[in-house]
Amino acid sequence: MGKPLSEMSLEELWQLFPIFLTEHKARWADWYNEEAALLRGLLGPGTLLSHVGSTAIKGIWAKPIIDILIEVDSPALDRARDALKAAGYILMAENQERFDFNKGYTPEGFAERVFHLHLRQMGDHDELYFRDCLNQRPDIAQEYQRLKLGLWKQYEHDRDGYTQRKTAFAKEHTARAKELFPGKYEMRDTR
Repeated sequence: MGKPLSEMSLEELWQLFPIFLTEHKARWADWYNEEAALLRGLLGPGTLLSHVGSTAIKGIWAKPIIDILIEVDSPALDRARDALKAAGYILMAENQERFDFNKGYTPEGFAERVFHLHLRQMGDHDELYFRDCLNQRPDIAQEYQRLKLGLWKQYEHDRDGYTQRKTAFAKEHTARAKELFPGKYEMRDTR
């Protein structure tokens, strides 16, 4: 058994958890649904959960990591953060009122199922527009796939660099989607 993740340097973590892409798998939607059911039970009413990230985009290659956007009202943010930590999700980053959690990272590498949770205030959900844009426009989804495949090997052990190189593309298409679907996610039911 290797040393605990909390004692590893960023470089060691990037070596243990490299970026790798795989063809789209239908089972990713099932993995999302199963984890979302657990999260709903843990977080209770007033929580919105959404499958985001590349595993939520039909037909493109992706890191086999299920991204889940969790939206809660601002007063419930700290309570949700604490509940996720108590349930064993690893808090990896926090910035103002955004919290990122991981599940499925072990000292031996990735588990079979890996999740990234993005805990946010209600309404902080640009990822939904990006997802919808790519699902409705296969040509843009394929362009995004080509970008990711082109970055994969160069940034295999540099997650920050990989993400930064995709940011302009994501921002551009998120802005377009917001123009196409103004206010689409502003009145969702939180029951």
